[in-house]
Amino acid sequence: MATELSKEEILRYSRHLILPEVGMEGQLKLKNASVLLIGAGGLGAPLGLYLAAAGIGRIGMVDFDVVDFTNLQRQVIHGTKDVGRPKLDSAFDSMKDINPYVRLDRYEVPITSENAFEILKPYDIVVDGTDNFPTRYLINDACVLLNKPNVYGSIFRFEGQATIFATEGGPCYRCLYPEPPPPGLVPSCAEGGVLGILPGIIGLIQATETVKLILGIGTPLIGRLMLYDALGMKFRELKLRRNPECPICGDDRTIHELIDYHQFCGVPQTPVQEIALSSDIEPSEVKAKLDRHDNFVLVDVREPHEYQIAKIPGATLIPLGELPKRLSELNPADEIVMHCKMGGRSAKACDLLRQNGYTKVRNMTGGITKWSDTVDSSVPKY
Repeated sequence: MATELSKEEILRYSRHLILPEVGMEGQLKLKNASVLLIGAGGLGAPLGLYLAAAGIGRIGMVDFDVVDFTNLQRQVIHGTKDVGRPKLDSAFDSMKDINPYVRLDRYEVPITSENAFEILKPYDIVVDGTDNFPTRYLINDACVLLNKPNVYGSIFRFEGQATIFATEGGPCYRCLYPEPPPPGLVPSCAEGGVLGILPGIIGLIQATETVKLILGIGTPLIGRLMLYDALGMKFRELKLRRNPECPICGDDRTIHELIDYHQFCGVPQTPVQEIALSSDIEPSEVKAKLDRHDNFVLVDVREPHEYQIAKIPGATLIPLGELPKRLSELNPADEIVMHCKMGGRSAKACDLLRQNGYTKVRNMTGGITKWSDTVDSSVPKY
């Protein structure tokens, strides 16, 4: 444990040191603290940059993705030159450039029920920067069982939220969301979009709460859910209480170990667009059918603003949300091929049609993204 700051560190952190609430003692607390960031994406980007700059002594980061052009609109820890690189490599270069005094640990693996305890145990605080329900429940349960604060944030389109879970006497994620939403009800950012600035705001709130917890100052977001509306530029707050009947943090705990969270959330571990089903059809096969003028109907279930960005000639636009009331536009006797951006929404559309008696329904795997990759590169990717 460090007992003093070097001359260089005193100069670096001088604006902290002259704050009575921080001072030398507080900066040493930051230097001796350890924080685990789960995710190097939209939320992880500002978290990594600002926690490194603040002088957190040890920062671990969990991520196994690579930088993509679509990340750069919001994941400011990466640059154009980093496209194709592992996100951890890019993030750590940026963090080390900001502060070479910080120890950085990398975990280039998906976090699972099998490795979560091992990864979380060395750290004082866990910060959740993930974007899917199975991992959020996993992080929550691991934090509760290990008695580690979970600084939570989430974003979607123009809205975000943040709080702190899994503190003594405070609520956990399951107190707020006892059950996960039905699979597919909440679109991902890739499907629904996100304002690029939004994760910066929510991520910085998470970073602020993390620093406050370490320093023991201010009023942390324990028992309070902060809601942010970027379009209205409004902050709201909801009170959260620990549920005494919560299965993980309640008075009579029924969950004592980590479970299968994909099964709990009803989500297949392989993305929908990668599952090979007998009713699936490759973009190249769809192109061949179009070239042969086969008798079939190609339906695009994306939103109109997505259709304006990129489209497949000959496709009929029926957004997924409108499909139930527009079924009469489709003939059950026809062969129907559904597509969307990456295959998830069109898979739901196929299920809806089958439930209504349509038998000749196929899902174009990978959506228009894979069409651009494998059939026609002139179609923009987004």
